[in-house]
Amino acid sequence: MLIGNAPCSWGINYPTGNEVSWLQYLDEVAAAGYRGTELGPFAYFPKDANQVRDELARRDLVLIGATHVHTFSDAASGAALISTLRELSTLLVSLGAGHLIIMDESNVYPQGREGVVSPDGWRALTQMVRDAQHLVEGEYGLKLSFHPHIGTAVEREYQIDTLLAETDIDLCFDTGHHAFWDQDPLAYMEKVFPRIAYMHLKNVDPAVRARVLSGELSIAQSYGAGIMCPLPDGAVDIKAVMRLLAERHFAGPIVVEQDVATDAAETPLELARRNLLYMNGIAS
Repeated sequence: MLIGNAPCSWGINYPTGNEVSWLQYLDEVAAAGYRGTELGPFAYFPKDANQVRDELARRDLVLIGATHVHTFSDAASGAALISTLRELSTLLVSLGAGHLIIMDESNVYPQGREGVVSPDGWRALTQMVRDAQHLVEGEYGLKLSFHPHIGTAVEREYQIDTLLAETDIDLCFDTGHHAFWDQDPLAYMEKVFPRIAYMHLKNVDPAVRARVLSGELSIAQSYGAGIMCPLPDGAVDIKAVMRLLAERHFAGPIVVEQDVATDAAETPLELARRNLLYMNGIAS
């Protein structure tokens, strides 16, 4: 089983302004023992497919796919989404990747009202998802998945249910984001398993989560406080998740992600190594 990682585990959430270059990221994700990677935010890696292909091969890495964040509740942004997805899909196909993930942008929602979307905003979101799926799967042959994400219009189970009912999109299911609001990832995976095409493995620190649920911490503050903890340490039973995936013969990608707390004692490389060591222990 190929276990991948992604640039977000090195704090790379935007194409520019990062302390870690794309080459350093590739060096470190390979040094941590991973053989698969995501592309990261579009334009973090160069758009030159030949250059990226050479650097992946030099480190014996496989490109699994990419995650693209977009303001899905803004109907006026539909044309920009399609334009970007065309460019990104072309790059992914040329690099042999099979998956593209889309998710809603959290920064557009006011602090304290994360994920509150108007009926018009929801209609815009679902229409853009349909349009994106028609383009990415119909024209490029990639598998498109939607990533429910905290602080967005698709984060709670009723919102995910509605998205699945109103579109044909499958999910990139993230164990940490699902558990953030004290939802049960395993139970929901059982419920919607045929609609899960891609897995992101994260875990949640129950003590930090309790502070969020009580109102002591905001979503933004919780990241710095370490809400997303290493895989062995959190509330989600990752071993049970992997058992379920094995029992159901899950064939999609499995990618570890690790948001780094402000005062983390371990570097991203050290955390990536520890998470992979844990995953290898489950598989053995």
